[in-house]
Amino acid sequence: MNFGIDRLLADSALRKPLEGKRVALLAHPASVTADLTHALDALVASGLNVSAVFGPQHGVRGDLQDNMMESPDFTDPIYGMPVFSLYGEVRRPTGQSMGIFDVMLVDLQDVGCRIYTFVTTLLYVLEAAAAHGKSVWVLDRPNPAGRPIEGLTLRAGWESFVGAGPMPMRHGMTLGEMGRWFIDHFGLDVDYRVIEMEGWAPETGPGFGWPAERPWINPSPNAANVNMARAYAGTVMLEGTTLSEGRGTTRPLELFGAPDIDARAVIAEMQRIAPHWLTGCSLRDMWFQPTFHKHVGQLCSGVFIHAEGPSYDDPAFRPWRLQALGFKAIRNLYPGYALWRDFPYEYVFDKLAIDVINGGPGLREWVDDPASQPRDLDTLTVPDETAWEAERASYLLY
Repeated sequence: MNFGIDRLLADSALRKPLEGKRVALLAHPASVTADLTHALDALVASGLNVSAVFGPQHGVRGDLQDNMMESPDFTDPIYGMPVFSLYGEVRRPTGQSMGIFDVMLVDLQDVGCRIYTFVTTLLYVLEAAAAHGKSVWVLDRPNPAGRPIEGLTLRAGWESFVGAGPMPMRHGMTLGEMGRWFIDHFGLDVDYRVIEMEGWAPETGPGFGWPAERPWINPSPNAANVNMARAYAGTVMLEGTTLSEGRGTTRPLELFGAPDIDARAVIAEMQRIAPHWLTGCSLRDMWFQPTFHKHVGQLCSGVFIHAEGPSYDDPAFRPWRLQALGFKAIRNLYPGYALWRDFPYEYVFDKLAIDVINGGPGLREWVDDPASQPRDLDTLTVPDETAWEAERASYLLY
């Protein structure tokens, strides 16, 4: 199959509208061609006039580990063009940076989750392009989490850098498709084009959203593999808790745990409460000791989520419910456990991080209610998921 960048480079007719234009590139380390050439090098070699580069969270180089670690602007050491950070002093393109290009090419590998900030960066780029009369082309890439939909829709008033608009946690769209929805939903007047992929089969195994023939490259430091991308719509919620999400280990955002829980007991309680939420994957109790971040240097009892191998069932796997169930099991086993972490999260200072992540308090309230049952969370969530499936249908390209 071919990603958008590969099709653009292979077809001179696709590139022709860019001739004589100043072209900007929004990219990160995973912005590579089929032969692993970075998009910047490939576009310059193709003869396009690349006048600027932009980087999302974690930077063009992908070197910054955690949330709210900002990247500076700099000059590209090879080509000499300016590199602007969209996760530093600003998170939206400024008027100054918008003045040095005509068309922005967006070539970002996403992981298919509302909270992954590349989604919001795309919206901010579209809004800036509409304001300044610029064009935006998305060079489309796969959603490695595939087409399944899951999670509560972001509630009005809960918009943030990890919540661009009213979509569920696991949206099941590519960035190219999401751009089409943003333009309609927010009424943007912008010249927009998607260079579509060729041969993407998101409902076909073994890779489903991710084509098995393409190597995985981290789009951010802790997005280490496809298993992480599949689990992320659930494990990202751990960032709003005192539980470790595995930062400081070699498998971040594929596990959860802490020094003061019993992972075997947690798994057993999860299976007791809602075994139907655990289908499509395997859970394994394990031990880990983070070298940095939460519980650094402490031996933690953990649960590893295997959304891979013979047990993986793409349409059955529900990572958001699985992680919610993990929280519920811990709350049942340890009623006074200080589960929710109170700290500034992605530039939101007046709300609990778990609520910012979920776009409202609904999930936290369900976990903390001793009388709540799995069906109660389904009653809240299923209507949102059904509505999103209908809403996104006209924007899908594959």
